[in-house]
Amino acid sequence: MSKATRQAFGESLAKLGEQYPEIVVLDADLSKSTKSEIFAKKFPDRFFEMGIAEANMIGTAAGLSFVGKIPFLCSFGCFLTGRYDTIRLSVSYSNANVRLIGTHAGVGIGDDGHSQMGLEDIALMRALPQMGVFQPMDAMETELLMEYLVKDWKGPAYVRLTRQNLPDLYPAQTPFRPGKLLEVLPSSTPPEVIAIASGAGVGEAVTAAKLLAAQGVSMSVWNAHSLKPFDDEMTVELAQKARLIITVEDHSVIGGLGSCVADALATSFKAQAKLVRFGVQDLFGQSGEPAELYDLYGISGAAIARRVTEVLPQLK
Repeated sequence: MSKATRQAFGESLAKLGEQYPEIVVLDADLSKSTKSEIFAKKFPDRFFEMGIAEANMIGTAAGLSFVGKIPFLCSFGCFLTGRYDTIRLSVSYSNANVRLIGTHAGVGIGDDGHSQMGLEDIALMRALPQMGVFQPMDAMETELLMEYLVKDWKGPAYVRLTRQNLPDLYPAQTPFRPGKLLEVLPSSTPPEVIAIASGAGVGEAVTAAKLLAAQGVSMSVWNAHSLKPFDDEMTVELAQKARLIITVEDHSVIGGLGSCVADALATSFKAQAKLVRFGVQDLFGQSGEPAELYDLYGISGAAIARRVTEVLPQLK
């Protein structure tokens, strides 16, 4: 059953709290929306409601990490990264073992509008030294990522989560490989196009692949749950197997997944496919139904398929 990654996060956090008493959770008056309330109800003595004071929450979380706790601090992605200077000094520079959870990512939040849409957060967080940046594509991957962040990851990390439900796409019985691209939809024939997508973009890429297949265009879809560290090696390898690489993300095309792929290709001397980036094109978001906004900004499955059919003839 499809589920928002914020919901999967809240459920996973509460479950991990049973095994790891060092986990503590902080929220900035949005626990119902971020789903940290699930942990709060189960472990009220390890939950801290900090009010609408994100900078104070960030500093407090850093302090808790220095005494052996694993703090998860939660808010909307745009509100967290709006306190960038505090994150930069208190968390990144200090290499604090903090998990920053940014929910309500992208234009997919719909009616809430541009003031609450995190569209620049990946770009900001990737620029910080020592900061890991992660974005799961569905509920299962969220759970696997959460386990990794508690058991194995050391240092600061930013996790980007959705408000809307996402389809279940993680392949059954597939081990979680941190930092590695994962093929979620193989092509029945050698692909003309390879899509690398992240978060909500993976489902849209899968839809586009199915629409293109009906038109005789083969496309495989790969998921990038990790934007930093990024799987440069596999990206370059994929770029030699198709005529076109596309990236799909509910984020600005500046500094997000598209930039990760462009950076990987630009630093390789091997033959490469052409690159087209699907995302929000240097614009602010606006209010509307999520499906309408995905169409408007060219990141719906149908819009992606249309654009790919326009681009492919130009590559001959």
